[in-house]
Amino acid sequence: MTESERTSLTFTPLLGIPLIQEGDDLGALILTALQDARLELKDGDILVIAQKIVSKAEGRKVDLDTVAPSPEAEELARKTEKDPRVVEIILRESKEVVRTRPGLIITEHRNGFICANAGIDRSNVKSDPHSSNGWVLLLPEDPDASAREIRAELERETGTEIGVLIIDSHGRAWRLGTVGISIGISGLPALEDLRGWPDLFGYRLKVTRVGVADELAAGASLMMGQAAEGTPVVHARGFPYPLREASHEEILRPKEEDLFR
Repeated sequence: MTESERTSLTFTPLLGIPLIQEGDDLGALILTALQDARLELKDGDILVIAQKIVSKAEGRKVDLDTVAPSPEAEELARKTEKDPRVVEIILRESKEVVRTRPGLIITEHRNGFICANAGIDRSNVKSDPHSSNGWVLLLPEDPDASAREIRAELERETGTEIGVLIIDSHGRAWRLGTVGISIGISGLPALEDLRGWPDLFGYRLKVTRVGVADELAAGASLMMGQAAEGTPVVHARGFPYPLREASHEEILRPKEEDLFR
């Protein structure tokens, strides 16, 4: 990486990604979008991909007409004033219900992170006209595996060494507003441990660990938008840390260190 590349991080939204259908080859679509943008992948580049298109390609849509709520889901739905069928899916996708209030269920997703409604979403999900109640979209079954698969295809086709990050929008317990965070990682660090590094005055850092994948996710999320922008893939160049193998589990706080649950 050149000195100028080390001191600049650029995000380029890839335009022209079509509406994704189950079974679509995301790697091939991304390669086409890169060509249209006249971008050639280089070693160290990262593709940041919105969770929604991964879930759609993997067929993670559920027709609410097919869901039969359990008694547990019915009771929780009454407390939270939510659709019992949606609550049933939330429970299926979760390890634990952490907090609730009317309109919201915070859970530990079965992949380990804490999020609202187990990451289940209705926005930007086209319903089948034969469904009377619509569809919801679940998170990918294994986001790390999804990232590895897309990365392997892109590297095979281009001969480069890159990273792939799958991101979602999550709220935060102590701040308003959603931010982009990483949920699937391949080929780049989730966490960078700076303990022992000197600061400007020679002091050795003692506790600093940086969630670099989430920082990258937040930056790329600004370029993607949250509504009808239609830019679910962002190319990033100049990531200031060496690429390596990692997974999203690297960034999850162990439950025994969680002071608030």
